[in-house]
Amino acid sequence: MLPSIQQSALARWGYRGYVALFFGYLVLPLAVTAAFAFNDSLFPSLPWKGFTLDWFVNATQPKLGLLHDPSILRGIGNSLVIACWTTALSLAVGTTNAFLFERYDFPGREFAYVLMLTPLVIPGVILGISILVLASSVANAVEDAHGIDLEWLRPGRVLVVLGQFSFVATIATLVISARLRKLDRSLEEAAYDLGATRFTVLRTITLPYLKPALIGSGLVAFLISFENFNTTLMLVGSDSPLTITMFDRMKEGSTPVLNAVSLFLMVASALLAAISILAQRDRRA
Repeated sequence: MLPSIQQSALARWGYRGYVALFFGYLVLPLAVTAAFAFNDSLFPSLPWKGFTLDWFVNATQPKLGLLHDPSILRGIGNSLVIACWTTALSLAVGTTNAFLFERYDFPGREFAYVLMLTPLVIPGVILGISILVLASSVANAVEDAHGIDLEWLRPGRVLVVLGQFSFVATIATLVISARLRKLDRSLEEAAYDLGATRFTVLRTITLPYLKPALIGSGLVAFLISFENFNTTLMLVGSDSPLTITMFDRMKEGSTPVLNAVSLFLMVASALLAAISILAQRDRRA
């Protein structure tokens, strides 16, 4: 709604009501999930039995808390490892792709760009199955021909990282490319005229300018990787990340410890978003 256009009182109140309903629809499920993390009950549902922190700190069954649940902690650890590797690979390849598509003109550039975008439109399950079939086929062919077992091509952490990287790198490329496109290249040309080397220009001009995009795309890549389910489900081995661990636990029967994990993820995501905002603000200051 444009403030410069006169609106009737009914239209204004209707718009405010719509906004309230929209944000209520987004926030209410999260608030309910967070609330039941403190419910003194074995089931994450009504009636409310009282406030407790057992689902976070209790060390005994049946109310085994988040901080003492071995499978949940193992899942968090696996997710952190996978997310860190996925983020690092995506930033490296995303930055390289950004320079490739923004600074160079080569035969087949448009086709390569469309090909890079393809993982974003492929369902995660299909992407995961495709990567699993390809990796298994290569591993089986090498083992049959040479007797070498390429274990890293079997379901496990490495394959999960490669699967997530296949589409997270595209997101990083788009974010970094958008920032690189706005860089005034006359700054780099002036540095070259003054005798700076290509590495010096990259270190002192280009990368500092790309810093907000690198931070932002890195945080987004980390969160997407940490919370990914569809692609990960097809590629996971014995070292299950958190999302798969929660899925397996749900099949056994949900308890409020999963609400505690969900609250942990909400807080962690909010903190990462705050870090991104502060980084952008520090740069503008």
